[in-house]
Amino acid sequence: MITNPQTGTNVHEIADGIYRISTPVELPGGQPFSFNQYLLVDDEPLLFHTGPRAMFPLVREAVASVMAVERLRYVGLSHVEADECGSLNEWLAVAPTAVPLCSQIAAMVSINDLADRPPRALADGEQLALGRHTVQWFDTPHVPHGWDCGLLMDSATGTFFCGDLFTQPGHGEQALTEADILGPSEAFRQPMDYFAHAPQTATILTRLAQLKPRTLACMHGSAWRGDGSVLLRHLAEAVSAAR
Repeated sequence: MITNPQTGTNVHEIADGIYRISTPVELPGGQPFSFNQYLLVDDEPLLFHTGPRAMFPLVREAVASVMAVERLRYVGLSHVEADECGSLNEWLAVAPTAVPLCSQIAAMVSINDLADRPPRALADGEQLALGRHTVQWFDTPHVPHGWDCGLLMDSATGTFFCGDLFTQPGHGEQALTEADILGPSEAFRQPMDYFAHAPQTATILTRLAQLKPRTLACMHGSAWRGDGSVLLRHLAEAVSAAR
């Protein structure tokens, strides 16, 4: 469903109760790209990634096509970056009971100061019940880049909110694909490698593979359905080989 004809912002349900909000953009030089947010609708709804601040009206419009924005309870971010939390305070303003959801490191070094409301800081492995869905937080320091990085897994649907992992170029016209995303994402990564390549990168990716996700909710490009464990192991191998 296209929610804004001018920009092409669109909403698609990629798993039970999980909606991908996507806006196509052009990077400098005219390269097509996309910014995705994921809305998990439940008793206590969660929005993972806000998009850049300038994109707030588009994302709000898209969320409103699915549920009342005032119901939002959590605004999640993998790490502090404009496309992750640029409009965090705008969301806190329109959703009176919403709080930021982030890692303990992110809360300590950034969100406690940046956000207009204290965050819910999750420890590594901590679970959060939203209703029918329960999400679990995993610290992923420096994977792919920030010290404060962390990612979420929804046990009810097997959806892994994988942030910048598997970033793909293009407008992400296909909301959910079973085609190869590792090849395009690795080709995109090579020219401006945004991985920190920390000593524990492969170990963290292998740990995430043990979650056996069935859907990967990528922040840029199409979401993916299939054997996420295999794909994450292949990513660990590719990143290790690149060092």
